[in-house]
Amino acid sequence: MGLGRWVCRLQRFLRIVRGINQGICHVTGEPGLSELVKRNVGEGRLSATSDLVQAAEVADVMVILVPTLLDDGNNPDMSIVRSVCADIARGLDPGDFVIQESTVPPRTTRDMILPILEGSGHEIGDFGVAHCPERTASGRAILDITGAYPKIVGGVDGMSTDAARALYLTINKKGVIPVSDATVAESVKVFEGLYRDVNIALANELAMVCDELGIDASEVFDAANTQPYSHIHAPGCGVGGHCIPVYPYFIINTVEASTDMLRLARRINDGMPAYTVGLLESVLARLDVGISGARVLLMGVTYRGDVNETRFSPAVDVINELKVRGAEVFAYDPVLGGGVEQFGAIPSDLNSIDFIDGILIASDHAEFKTVDWDRVGRLMRHKVVVDGRNILDPEELRSMGYLYQAVGRP
Repeated sequence: MGLGRWVCRLQRFLRIVRGINQGICHVTGEPGLSELVKRNVGEGRLSATSDLVQAAEVADVMVILVPTLLDDGNNPDMSIVRSVCADIARGLDPGDFVIQESTVPPRTTRDMILPILEGSGHEIGDFGVAHCPERTASGRAILDITGAYPKIVGGVDGMSTDAARALYLTINKKGVIPVSDATVAESVKVFEGLYRDVNIALANELAMVCDELGIDASEVFDAANTQPYSHIHAPGCGVGGHCIPVYPYFIINTVEASTDMLRLARRINDGMPAYTVGLLESVLARLDVGISGARVLLMGVTYRGDVNETRFSPAVDVINELKVRGAEVFAYDPVLGGGVEQFGAIPSDLNSIDFIDGILIASDHAEFKTVDWDRVGRLMRHKVVVDGRNILDPEELRSMGYLYQAVGRP
């Protein structure tokens, strides 16, 4: 990272710290959070600091919840966790309790975090350590933390597990599930993400089969899922966010056991943006319009509907794939609120789509489900919609003269 970029990040971090201490929440899109921050700062229950060592010296319980990333080779990058633990160790006292909530590869707490903390000169037993994975989704953090699901807790010893259980029972209305140790707790969170990735990949592959068979995957899946052992997920133009595309590599690149299914799921899901662009290309070809030189409007850049997050968003890969095939790419995202240029697209909206040859929907924003498609169609050069999120009614669009296709809906 260049010096200038590092300085900008530091300045932003310090602004956030100052803002919190003034009762201002910098996080948007989380219902109730701003009110909680303002009230608890006002009551003297919440404060922010940029001095982690000093905070560790004062605090009795420390909760680590920082980003866990991948490097350029998709290997887990635990550098931020390691740095935080080193700072905590400098302020660690007997009787302190360290909780690790960040999602990490199994054995991280035992093999990395604990040795760093014991570098303080204290041994486990003098202090406690537990892994208690966060189980939240963007846009519903407070609901998830306080009781949408039970809390998983696993300590490096029995006393740590008991302490974590007692703490989270005061927070989570759905209760606490103690597990054998920290490694089990780490695996629970990672495996939850792997389950979703693999099953989304299965849904995507079956949707592509339905495209070839000329049948509606939604009809097939809905009927199949009336059987209690069938839980086929929804297909789409790709998988994004900071969880599902990342967690498979916490296993793939850290264990010697076979991970063929996990690797295949990643290949399928990573390939969905290109597949969806291929659908658009085939629909345009029915009008004798080539993808090269076509003007395409991408609706949605964030990875999930109504959430302002673009990390690993398949929409970004859709933009890149369209440009590789020679299309001129415009983008509109009411949730992102600007900045589509950074992803290589030209800013647009649904009122400025003259001469647009086709629309590709990449995010399931609520606004997109209530669009006046009759009005939009009158502005377009060609009435083509490829629905990468299966959010529209095919028959309604086709009744307006659209050539409509979705993943799994030929």
